[in-house]
Formats: sequence, C-alpha cells, structure tokens
Amino acid sequence: MRKVFKVVDSISNGIGNIAGYFSLGLVLLMVYEVLARYAFNAPTKWGYETCMALGMALYSWGFAYTESKKGHVRVDVLYTHMSPRGKAITDAISRIIFFLPTIGLVLYYSFTKMLWSWKVMEKSVEAYWYPPWYPLRTMIFLGFAFLFLQGLAHLSRELYHAIKGREYA
Repeated sequence: MRKVFKVVDSISNGIGNIAGYFSLGLVLLMVYEVLARYAFNAPTKWGYETCMALGMALYSWGFAYTESKKGHVRVDVLYTHMSPRGKAITDAISRIIFFLPTIGLVLYYSFTKMLWSWKVMEKSVEAYWYPPWYPLRTMIFLGFAFLFLQGLAHLSRELYHAIKGREYA
C-alpha cells in the first residue's frame, strides 16, 4: 500500500509542477496580450482563448497537488479543537459523503465530455481562429482523475488513522 500511496503522491507532485509552468505561461501570455492590446493597439486573435485554456489546465491540474498538500479550504471552527484521530474520522466521513460523490460525478461527466469532444473534434467558437478544444477536455478529465486518486489515497490514510488510532506512516 505504501508504494501505491507514494506513486499517487508523486503523480500529484509532478502534475503540480507542470501546473506551475502553466501558471508561468499564463502570466507571460497575459503580459504580452496586455502590452500588445494597450501599448501597441494590436491585440492578438489567439490571446484570450489561449489564456482561458491555460487557466483551465492550471486549475484542473492544480487540484490534485493542492489535495496532496491538504491545502483545500476547510472550516476550522470545531476542527482545530479535535484530536488527530477525531480529525481523521471527520475527514473520512466528509470525504465519503461529500468528496467522493461530487468528484465522482465531475469525473464521469468530464470523461463523457472528453469522449464527445474527441469524437466530433470539438473546436472553440469564442473567437474566429477555432482552436481545437479536445486536448483541453482531456487535460480537465485527467486533472479530476488525479484529484480522485489523491482523494482515495487520503481516504485510505484517514480510515487507517481512524481505526488504528495512529497515522499511516
């Protein structure tokens, strides 16, 4: 089990690093687009949609990384006063009730949307250069798949902690 958790964690870290490059690309592209538009009065045809696609890729690939670092938002009013085992029980119950069904549905629908997009060779219609959208749909699906895997790894650790009374080392 340790090897599986290590692989899932390393995948999350790897795609987090890739998402960092999406972030860098997004910033550089936005600076270029703003300069081209306002300083030289020469906006690009492709800037807006490319920034939108990079932003979507950044978010969807950053979810699993954030989950691996336990960085998602939680309401800490009661949580901070709980014992580590109580936190593990609360996290496991919350993950079973809220996380798994929600991300499972998003994963299912992003998968069907990805398949449809590849089938019709979907193109964006926001601007008149019509870039292909199916690679982005694939990246979104993969991002949620990685998030789901990371959530399952955390759930396994939380259940172990809740049952055994100690963290999974």
